[in-house]
Amino acid sequence: MDTTPSPVPASENHLLLDKQLCFTLYSTSLAMNKVYRKLLRQLGLTYPQYLVMMVLWERDGLGVSEIGERLFLDSATLTPLLKRMEAAGLISRVRAASDERHVIVSLTESGKALRQQAETVPVSIFCATECTPGELALIKSQLDILRDRLLKNA
Repeated sequence: MDTTPSPVPASENHLLLDKQLCFTLYSTSLAMNKVYRKLLRQLGLTYPQYLVMMVLWERDGLGVSEIGERLFLDSATLTPLLKRMEAAGLISRVRAASDERHVIVSLTESGKALRQQAETVPVSIFCATECTPGELALIKSQLDILRDRLLKNA
């Protein structure tokens, strides 16, 4: 049995916005961020700051590069974000004694305490999706595979 994908018919317009996977992902991301923005406002966090906090709540005392790897962000993007979080009293940044180029990011007591308030965010997001747990697990799994394939070919 031939599993080679058939070419798209010549009459089909490939440049229609609603046919673009990238636009569906982009607009879905905008919608997700809109829901998060409303929830995170109560915590005083932006979405990127929330992501950093989640990484540090999992494992405190990470290097900037380790945080960047988890979030797919480079240090040029991450450093200003971390500076704002430090100014807000959520984290501390300390240069490693063994290598001053290496900066260790740790939660402050305020940052640790914020975790309890953030516990309701995933449940609220789940409710906003109006999906079943199985549907969300499948969507997430498929998106993880897509992301990995795209990164491999980027």
